[in-house]
Amino acid sequence: MVTLRKITGENLWEIVALKVGESQRHFVADNTRSLLEAYVAITNGGMALPFGIYAGDAPVGFLMIGYGCGDWPDAPAIAHDNYSLWRFMIDERYQGQGYGRAALAEALRFIRTLPCGPATYCWLSYEPENDVAKRLYASFGFTETGDWDDNEVIAALPL
Repeated sequence: MVTLRKITGENLWEIVALKVGESQRHFVADNTRSLLEAYVAITNGGMALPFGIYAGDAPVGFLMIGYGCGDWPDAPAIAHDNYSLWRFMIDERYQGQGYGRAALAEALRFIRTLPCGPATYCWLSYEPENDVAKRLYASFGFTETGDWDDNEVIAALPL
């Protein structure tokens, strides 16, 4: 069973230690950077909800949900008053075992409770050459919008 757990002083370092494989490192920021970005967002009026992904008691990944665009001056239009899957990774040791699919389902279940406020979409972005991510997100109903966030494709899912 896959669960999402709040990042605390007890699990911080085991989440920071999770890594993707060398060939994937250009697709996703490491978890330390993600947690630093969450801190900056939160302390400047933004919304960031970081979670450890667990299979039983084993940490297998990390994801972070955002809401709105806080102090992000050049945010894509879809970021305003919508949820984002800001970060999502499964540790290289646990990939290909269904944890990513299960974690994404849990994240979307949580987002659909609208914990930060009302929204129309959940959106995300990914490198256009990341075929694995594109297929996973499409299988949940995310569709590319035609917009870009820097060099990443934006895809959205109606809530």
